[in-house]
Amino acid sequence: MKVLRVFLWAVVVTVLAGAAAYVYLERQQGGATQPMVAIGGPFKLAATSGGTIDSATMKGKPFAVFFGFTYCPEVCPTTLYEMSSSLGKLGEDAKDLKVFFVTVDPERDTLDFMTNYLTSFDPRIIGLRPSPEELAQIAKFYRVFYEKVPTSDGGYTMNHTALVYLMDREGRFFGTLDYEETPEMRLTKLKRLLKDG
Repeated sequence: MKVLRVFLWAVVVTVLAGAAAYVYLERQQGGATQPMVAIGGPFKLAATSGGTIDSATMKGKPFAVFFGFTYCPEVCPTTLYEMSSSLGKLGEDAKDLKVFFVTVDPERDTLDFMTNYLTSFDPRIIGLRPSPEELAQIAKFYRVFYEKVPTSDGGYTMNHTALVYLMDREGRFFGTLDYEETPEMRLTKLKRLLKDG
């Protein structure tokens, strides 16, 4: 089971890395911006900012999407902290960037719980809570892997894709931020998104 999980992670990372490289090269050469693997799609989800967030209303501004959960012990809080740091470094330019944290654990992550959790990070990061059915759909759109894993204490944790998806002003896939990238690399990618996306 562990070998299969490692293999699935490797496949997901390879596909996304290939798509990101393709998009980057096409943009550098002035070619088409559609990636070989379509990543992204429409969504309308309950938000910690109140009401719902509809992707159709975001045309004209780039955005970043990260899938995680509030009970995540390391990857999620680290990623959100790093994104908060990047938003601070972007300064005034950050006003043009929407950042969304989509829970892959709607069973435990209520909107109130997510709202409280996100107070530890930049206030511009908005939490989105899909229903299980909505989660399955948006995960399919973004090629996100997630699964519930039982723990020895009778509870569970979640395995999930640990990438931040960067989407351009037209809602098209622009690239990713990787968990292991340096702060400088992440900032460079975000600046490129704001400039060219």
